[in-house]
Amino acid sequence: MARIQATKDLFLRSMSAIYLFAFASLYVQIPGLYGDNGILPARVVLKPDGRPAEKRFQGRPSLLWLLPQLGLDTQEGMELVCILGCVFAVVGLMSQRMRDSVVFALLWFLYTSVYQVGQTFLWFQWDILLLEAGFLTIIVAPFHLRKWRRPAIAQHDTITLWLVRWLLFRLMFASGVVKLTSMCPTWWGLTALDWHYESQCIPTPLAWYAHQLPQWFQKLSVAMVYLIECATPFLFFVPVRNLRLFSWFSQILLQVLIMLSGNYNFFNLLTVTLCIPLLDDQFLGKDKAAAMSNSFIARVGRALTKLVSFAVYAFMVYGMIRLFNLRVNSDKYSIEAEVAFSEDSFFDGLREIMPYTIWMGKISLSAEILMALWRSVSQERGILAKLWSVGQCVVFTGLAVYMFTISLVPHSVVDRTASASISPEVRQLHDNAQTLNLVHSYGLFRRMTGVGGRPEVIMEGSNDPRAGWKAYEFLYKPGNVSIAPPFVAPHQPRLDWQMWFAALGSYERAPWFVNFAYRLLEGRPEVLDLIASNPFPEKPPKFIRANLYTYHYTTFKSGSPSWWKRKFEREYMPPISKETSGLKEHLKRSGIVQESPKRGSKKKTQEPQDNALKRLLAIARSFFGVLKGPTLIFSLFLPAVVVSVAS
Repeated sequence: MARIQATKDLFLRSMSAIYLFAFASLYVQIPGLYGDNGILPARVVLKPDGRPAEKRFQGRPSLLWLLPQLGLDTQEGMELVCILGCVFAVVGLMSQRMRDSVVFALLWFLYTSVYQVGQTFLWFQWDILLLEAGFLTIIVAPFHLRKWRRPAIAQHDTITLWLVRWLLFRLMFASGVVKLTSMCPTWWGLTALDWHYESQCIPTPLAWYAHQLPQWFQKLSVAMVYLIECATPFLFFVPVRNLRLFSWFSQILLQVLIMLSGNYNFFNLLTVTLCIPLLDDQFLGKDKAAAMSNSFIARVGRALTKLVSFAVYAFMVYGMIRLFNLRVNSDKYSIEAEVAFSEDSFFDGLREIMPYTIWMGKISLSAEILMALWRSVSQERGILAKLWSVGQCVVFTGLAVYMFTISLVPHSVVDRTASASISPEVRQLHDNAQTLNLVHSYGLFRRMTGVGGRPEVIMEGSNDPRAGWKAYEFLYKPGNVSIAPPFVAPHQPRLDWQMWFAALGSYERAPWFVNFAYRLLEGRPEVLDLIASNPFPEKPPKFIRANLYTYHYTTFKSGSPSWWKRKFEREYMPPISKETSGLKEHLKRSGIVQESPKRGSKKKTQEPQDNALKRLLAIARSFFGVLKGPTLIFSLFLPAVVVSVAS
């Protein structure tokens, strides 16, 4: 059995980095998104509702309920949580002795606290993935109280890291399957990448070049995505090391290509982190004791491993050729591809394979448990050490079985038959844990958006509509056709992301959009900090409107110096002003405008009192809050890495 001590530590260090990216990215956006003058004030979520404090906490577990005791308002409380998250993440990043379950439990609960009040700006799959992966990290990390010593090797580590592999399997397998279950014609026609590079939320400059690639290459790339997302995840659990490493390389290749062409904040880095348990210390060059035996049995074993690996690779190539009708077109110097299976055969195959995925998980987890128990008995020295190791294995076996069991509910949602086979007892266990966000279903890029062109909402202001309108430029999303797409990951500009979702629907279905327009009418500096330019620096405009455009990349042949070309489609939101009918009612419902207390009412709102903590938070905001997201992230991350490497 290969050693995994360095692998485990690399996973914990990487999770510390992911938490740092998430907290630092959110911190700079809190005033504009969640402050009292922000788009979705968090105080609305935390307002008293007549229930006892413990009931409110059970329904929405968050440290932010303690704000009154600390003398902080909601914005300051969120800033404090993010600062503490950054501090603990940096500590975990720099010190191996501090990478323990206590630190990661604090990080998980801190992120849970802001998630509970984050509303639509924190309802992304990578946020819930971080919560699920973060909870597993608590289980993986050692309960290490003796900080003067390095964490000891634990035999149950293979059990807890197996849970991470199972999460990775669910994430990737579902992401591949839902592309076909959605019945999206671009995924079935292998043409999704014809639109993806220009229609994704925040593309990078390289996406422009990727969009210019010939269609045969785009189709072949979609077929390869299916291979990597649907087929190679089954290799996560095979006992053949070469095949596990092959699955690791394939996943890393996919994530790197996505990162080069699109800004998906910390999501791809988090997925890469989840891939780390596929490795071992020998691969990382940390297992100096690993030596290749030259005995007859060892040589036979290596020969069989190569034979099995070759058979699997050959089967994958054969499967790709048959399922996607791959063929070489010598006249066009291309490899042509098309889906060679019917919808009925796909759904029949999915229905048949889903039970096997569950049995694969059961058998693989059972094998890890038995091997961990065997190592506890055979490798630990002394009866007390053996009993202690076996006891730990039993405890973590219980946790692993529980997490695996409740994960079957979200895992099975991709197939109705599999979902219907989940017992009511398992569903009840899952429902009981829903508040804590322990497990979730996933499925990225379910349907390809922007087919026929990228929809983009452009916000404009005016003091006199007859005299013309001026556009607001955002920091990262497309607007000015001459501005190149940026590299911004691992920062997530959450307003830019929501503007992308808004363009796919209507402003009536996105109440936050009207709130945003109203903040522009007010000229709130907290909100204006979330965008690149304010065309009304002296005084906010009297009117705000939004128009919908269709954006396309320019091409090599066009010779245009611009990155984009665009076409006006329609009015997205009609011009509004502060006097627009119905606006005040909407703002009251959203909590943007608070109703004045009735005359003679004795109810008084208790204003947070000034204290040392409030002043410290104000100082921190004056130093760090003025930085852009990527600048703050790397200002914290790079020194922490240098210290970690030097120590």
